[in-house]
Amino acid sequence: MFSLRASQRVGVPFCGGHGYVSVPVSPLPREPHHLPSGRHKLSRDEVVRNQRSRIVEAIADVSSVVGYASMSVEDIIATAGISRRSFYDYYSSKEDGFVQAYDDISGRVLTAVREAYEEADGFAARIEAAITALLQFFAENPDYAEMCLVQVMSAGPDAVALRDKTLQQLTELVIAAANSELPKRGRPPELIAEGIVGGIYEILYARVIRGRIDQLPDLLPDLAYSALLPYLGATEAANEQRRLRRRAGRSA
Repeated sequence: MFSLRASQRVGVPFCGGHGYVSVPVSPLPREPHHLPSGRHKLSRDEVVRNQRSRIVEAIADVSSVVGYASMSVEDIIATAGISRRSFYDYYSSKEDGFVQAYDDISGRVLTAVREAYEEADGFAARIEAAITALLQFFAENPDYAEMCLVQVMSAGPDAVALRDKTLQQLTELVIAAANSELPKRGRPPELIAEGIVGGIYEILYARVIRGRIDQLPDLLPDLAYSALLPYLGATEAANEQRRLRRRAGRSA
């Protein structure tokens, strides 16, 4: 990930992490991810991909440190190592940049979750695999976690709409697993899946706010229990919870 130390300011949280102040720092030397200076042999498409990728990473980096409200285009371009003109070649505003960056990163989240889901067999295994992939993705990418779970709520209606779309796609995975793996009789209404996904989001949000992103994978046994309970009942859900706790203990 890029470091905001390369920009003109960094954010220091105060008031429990809900606000930020800025302090000046000196720019760092050119980073390896930047395009080579002077003439190069890269195609226009390669340049565009490189610059857009750097902007996405910079937006995640900056917004996770100073917060969306305090983030400026100047912060983004300094961190990405591009010109203001290049930024506005791709985005109309800070909000537009954030929305497109969120769309990119949430797409990666969904890909990771779907791949894990599809590789598993059976309702419980698929739900557990999906939750595991979600927790690991954010634990391994803390700036993505801050951006996608917290800062998105401050980035305007288009960003919130994309967040809602992402949650709906995760909800549809739970519904699909239930429809394909469980008998129709006694199957909970689809609203239950929406509640499960929304509840997981709120739990992850709370952990990120408290600075506990690295502990997200530890939530797997209890989150799996909560997700399985309405579908499999207390006994089977508790059995899976105990199994996951034993597995976590062995790997610790």
